[in-house]
Amino acid sequence: MKLRIQNGRLIDPSQGIDTVTDLFIDNQKIVAIGHAPEGFDEAEILDASGLWVLPGLVDLAVSLREPGQTQKGSIATEGRAAVAGGVTTLICPPDTRPIVDTPAVAALIQDKADDAGMANVFPLGALTQGLEGAQLSNMVALTDAGCVALSNHRYPIASTKVLARALEYAATHDLLVVFHPDESSLSEGGCAHEGLVSTMHGLAGIPEEAETIALMRDLLLVEKTGVRAHFARLSCAKSVEMIANAKASGLDVTADVAVHNLLLNDQVLSRFDGQYHVLPPLRSDEDRLTLIEGIKAGVISAICSDHQPHEKMAKIAPFAATEPGMANVEILLPLAMQLMDEGDLDFSTVLTCLTSGPAGCFGLEAGSLSVGSFADFILFDSTARWVWSYETRKTKGHNSPYLEEEFVGRVMATYISGQRVYQVV
Repeated sequence: MKLRIQNGRLIDPSQGIDTVTDLFIDNQKIVAIGHAPEGFDEAEILDASGLWVLPGLVDLAVSLREPGQTQKGSIATEGRAAVAGGVTTLICPPDTRPIVDTPAVAALIQDKADDAGMANVFPLGALTQGLEGAQLSNMVALTDAGCVALSNHRYPIASTKVLARALEYAATHDLLVVFHPDESSLSEGGCAHEGLVSTMHGLAGIPEEAETIALMRDLLLVEKTGVRAHFARLSCAKSVEMIANAKASGLDVTADVAVHNLLLNDQVLSRFDGQYHVLPPLRSDEDRLTLIEGIKAGVISAICSDHQPHEKMAKIAPFAATEPGMANVEILLPLAMQLMDEGDLDFSTVLTCLTSGPAGCFGLEAGSLSVGSFADFILFDSTARWVWSYETRKTKGHNSPYLEEEFVGRVMATYISGQRVYQVV
């Protein structure tokens, strides 16, 4: 089917485009921008006047909860939530039940995602069997089954020897490894940033060193093995400095940050609201501002939702006893735009960190509206005011401090390969 998107403001930082123009789609791909290619006729016309035409978002951290935890979410429900938020490509972690440590589980997730007909889903494969940190997984087989990288997620690998062997093997086969730097002996039992707020309110703290000590070990092993590495969910100012130094020394490393770590600091914990219980924790405002500076400087390439849906009961408990995580994939873009509203980041930088930036970290063909790419795009109303409510949400998760809040800016429609998969009604 041929489709012409006309009169929309097309914004694509990967090409330096920000102008009102037309977009031409044929056979699932973008075939021209501005002027119709020769022979392009009998196309369906979509008038996007007053809307922004943006590349589909690429989210590096969306927990789908299936298989194994369907009381929290499913591939279908969280896929719907993703496309409602303009996310056309997502990466899901390996901590399903069973773990993504066999090609069969990786294939199951992708088959169910295809059946759901929502976002393009790419799983991470487990770096070690069962995420137990003892025996290496069959990394090549997992990659052949569609896993875009390997990770032990938030599960520690206590043995540096085992981690070194895993990285050597991954480097030999040019596989990407995703790290969640955390020294578990320092973070175990903690639920909040170690600082004045946690001390005053009697919350067990997680020191910044839990992240930075692990990060230093990981970077030394990356340097030794030459493996391609991505560092997920940075939360500390010192971590930004360390990644910047690693890049400057020539290491092949990238990094991302969760959107809530850019918007919130540990002061909100004074409410004892379990909705703010996340890992890594919300840290000091100095850390938050340094993370933003890391984005400005290009040290951090991606902003993700770190979407982790939970059932209602998971957050009904004293703060430390609640399950960590927020469910924010549906509001990723308007949340990220709040950084622009505060004057911290311009829209081009924000959009880059939601599209071509994360796609580049994982070598995905996504996040761009360039000619020849798949027609994954969204129509966005930058002035729309709307309330994200319990009744209208698409995610199965109940866990977000932003539910029932009003936002400015809304995804009005989402297209994947030129086919509409979501529209506001």
